[in-house]
Amino acid sequence: MTTNTATPIIAYQGHQGAYSHLSCQQMFPNFEAHACMTFSAAMAMVECGDAQIAMIPVENSTAGRVEEIYRQLPHTSLYVIGEHYEPVNHCLLGTHGSSLEQINTVGSHPQALAQCDKHLNSLNIRPLATLDTAGAALEVSQKGDPSHGAIASSLAAKLYDLRILQENFQDVQGNTTRFLILSREHQIPAPVAEQKYITSFLFTVRNIPSALYKAMGGFATNNVNLIKLESYTPDGRMVATQFHIDVEAHPDDANMILAMDELAYFAKDIRMLGTYAASDYRYAEV
Repeated sequence: MTTNTATPIIAYQGHQGAYSHLSCQQMFPNFEAHACMTFSAAMAMVECGDAQIAMIPVENSTAGRVEEIYRQLPHTSLYVIGEHYEPVNHCLLGTHGSSLEQINTVGSHPQALAQCDKHLNSLNIRPLATLDTAGAALEVSQKGDPSHGAIASSLAAKLYDLRILQENFQDVQGNTTRFLILSREHQIPAPVAEQKYITSFLFTVRNIPSALYKAMGGFATNNVNLIKLESYTPDGRMVATQFHIDVEAHPDDANMILAMDELAYFAKDIRMLGTYAASDYRYAEV
């Protein structure tokens, strides 16, 4: 059922206060952010028209790719219309009556706990795994135990009325998550001078010798920058390998047209996932 609300909706996975929720607010402050229990539920909201777009994480600079998303993309009818990079600032949260010295246990998602492992050990705090960071913050709020804390975002602290005992609690600074913005509409932006674009698509190689090498050759000879190549077996079958590829090019670029023509000789089931402006974060000086 399509919504008729005046305020557009953006769907994300996790509790309110999750990093996905924070990314929604950063990128689309005028949208109503809607929490979903699973990634597939967030995408389904867009597919059926109950949300205009979805904010979905695909990789993290510390934890690597979100493998589940790459498995789900071939089965969705959605298109990629943008990307967003969100720096992760883990905060150690507690009740208003607690202090850093009082915290004995802390809950969070296993990845967040791993990213704060050295810091936790130095403070002799015992980690407890939860389904997500914001859910751990909600638990602290509900329990009201000054000896139990959570590792979550500053947004979670605000939403659940918790005290930030320490910011930047992660062991390594610069931890960043890349999100894709998904829509039902295939919105290919008109090329703008000096703007760099990312084009994402799927394909399966033909059953011929050196098919992948030959398929990729067209991008090399036509000077198209390949920036991501993911492989997996669709539907768990071992008879074919499907690839997800990101290139730094717009479909209207002459060299991209030549590269795609050459790809068609050695690949099948080519499906365009979307073309979108490359985030400035990609080119920021480290």
